Amino acid sequence: MQDLVKFVQDEFVTKKDFPEFAAGDTITVYYEIKEGNKTRTQFFRGVVIQRRGSGATETFTIRKMSGTVGVERIFPINLPALQKIEVNKRGKVRRARIFYFRELTGKKARIKERRR
Repeated sequence: MQDLVKFVQDEFVTKKDFPEFAAGDTITVYYEIKEGNKTRTQFFRGVVIQRRGSGATETFTIRKMSGTVGVERIFPINLPALQKIEVNKRGKVRRARIFYFRELTGKKARIKERRR
């Protein structure tokens, strides 16, 4: 059964070529929104909190501040509406999932930039 699921995922799920990114990186995700019969492109810029899953079921969570309210959004890697992902800044963090970032405010909420 597992082999059949893997075969179907490999055959029918199209892989998009996105840049490498990890937790702590600041990225911009461009995705398509359909409103009635019109479509438009919207972007979501924020810090990657986590990446989870593997293969066709992989997702990533992005957090941004909208005014004083934190907004998080989960994107599947294979979402057909995803157009492109830009890595704006590489962050230096010591964990793969930075949930502690939710409670930080002010200067403590800054992530140091990783040297290339």
